[in-house]
Amino acid sequence: MNNLPKNSQKKQLNNEEYAYLKAEAEKPYKGLRKFIYFGFGASGAIGAFIFFIQIIAGKNVSDNIPNLLIQIAVIALMVFLFRWENKK
Repeated sequence: MNNLPKNSQKKQLNNEEYAYLKAEAEKPYKGLRKFIYFGFGASGAIGAFIFFIQIIAGKNVSDNIPNLLIQIAVIALMVFLFRWENKK
């Protein structure tokens, strides 16, 4: 038999645990990154909606157009990063 104490013996991993640990080692914090992309994308969507409504209402249009374009760029960047994360 094995002369090693029980606490130092290697525990056998089942296939699901091994696959999860291997995926996490290859791409650490993937879930967290996807959550951040989603959160920033949602924030950009809310900002774009607000600036769009202000432009329609005619409030400070010359200042709100660049802000709207920045929010749209944030949304586009987050969509790109989210899709890129899924491709890998």
